[in-house]
Amino acid sequence: MTDTRDTRRRVKLYALNAERQWDDRGTGHVSSNYIDRLKGVSLLVRAETDGSLLLESKIQPDTAYQKQQDTLIVWSEGDNFDLALSFQEKAGCDEIWEKICQVQGKDPSVEVTQDIIEESEDERFDDISDHIPPIELPPCEIIHLEEIKEWTVSCLTSAMKKEKLTEAIENDCYIKKLINLFHICEDLNNIEGLHYLFDIFRNLILLNKNALFEVMFSDDLIFDVIGCLEYDPLSPEPKRHRQYLKNESKFKEVIPISNAELLAKIHQTHRVQYIQDVVLPAPSMFEDNMLSALSSFIFFNKVEIVTLIQEDEKFLPDLLSKLTDENTPETKRRDLILFLREYCNFSQTLQPHGKELFYKTLSSLGILPALEITLSSDDPQTKNASLDVLTYIVEFSPSVVREYTLTQVANTDDHDSMLINIIIEQVICDTDPELARAVQLMTNLRLLIDPENMLSIINKSEKTEFLTYFYKHSIHLLIAPLLANTVDDYPTRDDYQTVQLLALILELITFCVEHHTYHTKNIILNKDLLRRVLILMNSKHKFLVLCALRFMRKIIGLKDEFYSRYIIKGNLFKPVVDAFLNNNGRYNLLDSAIVEMFEFIKVEDMKSLIMYIVETFGKLLESVEYVQTFKMLRLKYNQHQDRLKDREKNSSSLDSVPSIMRPNRYRRDQRQLDEEEEMWFNEDDDFDEGEAVVPATNSSLINKKLNNELEAIGKNIDKKADANNAARLFGNNTKTSPTMNNNLAATGALSVTQVDNKCSVSLFKKALVDYEGDSDEEEDDENDILNPKRARFS
Repeated sequence: MTDTRDTRRRVKLYALNAERQWDDRGTGHVSSNYIDRLKGVSLLVRAETDGSLLLESKIQPDTAYQKQQDTLIVWSEGDNFDLALSFQEKAGCDEIWEKICQVQGKDPSVEVTQDIIEESEDERFDDISDHIPPIELPPCEIIHLEEIKEWTVSCLTSAMKKEKLTEAIENDCYIKKLINLFHICEDLNNIEGLHYLFDIFRNLILLNKNALFEVMFSDDLIFDVIGCLEYDPLSPEPKRHRQYLKNESKFKEVIPISNAELLAKIHQTHRVQYIQDVVLPAPSMFEDNMLSALSSFIFFNKVEIVTLIQEDEKFLPDLLSKLTDENTPETKRRDLILFLREYCNFSQTLQPHGKELFYKTLSSLGILPALEITLSSDDPQTKNASLDVLTYIVEFSPSVVREYTLTQVANTDDHDSMLINIIIEQVICDTDPELARAVQLMTNLRLLIDPENMLSIINKSEKTEFLTYFYKHSIHLLIAPLLANTVDDYPTRDDYQTVQLLALILELITFCVEHHTYHTKNIILNKDLLRRVLILMNSKHKFLVLCALRFMRKIIGLKDEFYSRYIIKGNLFKPVVDAFLNNNGRYNLLDSAIVEMFEFIKVEDMKSLIMYIVETFGKLLESVEYVQTFKMLRLKYNQHQDRLKDREKNSSSLDSVPSIMRPNRYRRDQRQLDEEEEMWFNEDDDFDEGEAVVPATNSSLINKKLNNELEAIGKNIDKKADANNAARLFGNNTKTSPTMNNNLAATGALSVTQVDNKCSVSLFKKALVDYEGDSDEEEDDENDILNPKRARFS
């Protein structure tokens, strides 16, 4: 059985950081012992997990300790290091408080053991030098309200006066007397007196004393305090805060709460938060720090609420069980998810370790299966609250969602009902003209597929397995609206909402191009995706045109020669050049973006693209003179041609010289491979098929083969119907699996005239088929169907 003393002395240790937020330093048990080394009685906190020492603090005779909310002791260690002990039970707090007061020779009935000094050195000297007698407040009567107001204002300027005023108010039960005056003034409609009471209670809150908060925010007085704060002298009409809190902001007990302490904390926190956010006027820059105790009051209340709910063995399981129950009415489900959103919001006060335990608890109880139901709800409130809960989870730990998805893969074949696909479906089906939910969902989706936040995961297979699943079962849903809208040479639909959705999709797949090189290459080639995206450059909405251009720019930025060949083969610069010429030299973002893309190609000396651009569009672009980019492209093209001519001359002069290369050379160093690869990409001369050439540089044969392969891909793309992609946008129920064929060389890749040098064949296949660092697990099943005996090269 657990010792009651252990429970009584159980505490959480907090330290105030530089951002004035409380950091959780751990949970343990506190004791007060005499330490010889420190020559005094000290507070010791040992961690309940391993017994390590979390705190060793000598009780100094002049340190100001404050007792707050019956379970908090707060003090400062040094000038800028505040500490707090939050006790599980009031009895334990009282025991330690009595020990502190005993060491300092103070009466345990006080809330603060020493005077807290916050003023400048001069004020501090004056306060210490001059003894301040106890404050005698005026009689609590209506005729003295103005005088009382002046007293409260005058005491705000001095820490010592604040202490004396707080002491006087506490000793005389002054707050209850003021509340009685408020009832009298309100009954008599004494507006002047009500205005004075507003200023008095506002100043009492600005005293920043937790002892006063405990009285003012108690259940029997808090509504009266809020009533006093309705009569702002600067407002022509009194506010209706009490009416709102009592009638419009009703508490709904979605799951019965048997813990009276928890229920009281929830009510109190809501009302005090309302006072801080709504009732009190916005503080000026000079008053901002004056409400630190009020913020701490709310902070510790939220921590306590989250802790009490987590410790309740029935509350959360019952809540999530009802949330997933098919028989739960929609209105009840809405109340449940709204409560859950508020609960997750309160959890933001927890420190990282506490948050981790919090989300692990929710995950183990089935929060993600519940979100699959509520995200698909037709009720906007339910959908929005579910989205907020999902955002809290994904932002803190996307791995929780990824692990759940991979578990689903092993247990179900219904991929449409899986959480990731539900998220994509909600993006596509968002009815909001501004797509607010779709934007938030896309942000979550981006976090889930971002490999950067997968690096620290212990389970190394998460990246491979999750991305493989995403590209096999989800990406086709995401790009379906894009493919459905680009069937012809112009966008099928160009209304604002559709364009907004396509821009969101383009932004995400542009991210994928940069971070998922292997997977996106398969999608782009199999779906002819770049050509389809460039159709959107005919849109009347310029931001969508720029999104399409950004997608192409990201692809070119990879400097992948195979992408370059794909662009050349499809003549995919034509839409870009057309948009550039139609812009007619106007100095705008589109003009700058296109010029920058050409400039990048020039600076990076991307030879194949330079030759293609100059030979295909040189005459159209040569008239552009306000930038030197196109002239420099022509210059680089001419330099490349000169090199090719020199190479031809050198080659013809060596025709009669016998080759000293071995016909079958299986090994070569990396430098030689790079040189031959360069020749492979740069050599554009057409050779007859039977002409003798050095095997390692047989560029005509390889170029011919590349053309055949790209043509085969084009035919394959044309044959594939996009009905499955259009289904979700236009209501087609046909379901087909996406095809991701990474085998760019057909089964007859090696059936051409035999090339003696096998390394050149390996180079060809390595450049067109396999990519270093890719896992066998990342290939689509269709590859095995089309080419089951395809060789693998490491």
